[in-house]
Amino acid sequence: MDERIIAGSDTSIVIEFGDCIDRQLNARVLAAHSAIQNAGLLAVTETVPTFRSLMVHYDPLITGAKALIDELRPLLSNLGGSIGAARLWDLPACYGGDNGPDLDFVSQAAGITATETIRLHSQETYHVYMIGFLPGYPYMGDVAASLQLPRRENPRTRVPKGAIAIAKSMTAIYPLESPGGWHLIGRTPISLFTENISQPALLAPGDKVRFFCITSAEYLAIEADLHRGTYSPSCTGISP
Repeated sequence: MDERIIAGSDTSIVIEFGDCIDRQLNARVLAAHSAIQNAGLLAVTETVPTFRSLMVHYDPLITGAKALIDELRPLLSNLGGSIGAARLWDLPACYGGDNGPDLDFVSQAAGITATETIRLHSQETYHVYMIGFLPGYPYMGDVAASLQLPRRENPRTRVPKGAIAIAKSMTAIYPLESPGGWHLIGRTPISLFTENISQPALLAPGDKVRFFCITSAEYLAIEADLHRGTYSPSCTGISP
């Protein structure tokens, strides 16, 4: 095994699988996440996957770090290369204008038209590496090389809910209004986080996401349908 296991806190350990952002490496993280969840270990209270590591929280009244690591090693040694079927989400995106105030800047930096920027962003099938920063905030990759830019020099103090943003090789959707330093190129009316339900985050690590273009009028229509409960985003199962 090439995993490195270190202490995370007095009630958690961290399993490190590598030191870069890579889909194959992330697949091992998610495979470990699934294997530990399915093992039903009494002491494990939560597992939190990231780009390259998995944090395992445990109940110290049931076990200690060393005993838990001994339980986990057989699971880690038998990880497969696949995590099974993934969910594929098709999400509406309204690009440019007030919904994507940085679209022209991104296009100029890439030396292409706004139309080409939209095409490049919307033609990809993105992989959800992890959820973090905000509840339900998906770090998704990988953005086309020509669109990869550093974060904004001056972050915004307010980014609206549903904003679609890019920075470096990642794209994301802001699930709540918050400060943010990524480039805003569009917006979706779909809510990524809903309080007081059993699974409040729409997306999960390992999911796949595609965007399809909508107009401002279609955005408002979908938003109205969502409020009425007559619209839900398309989600299908796909093979890995």
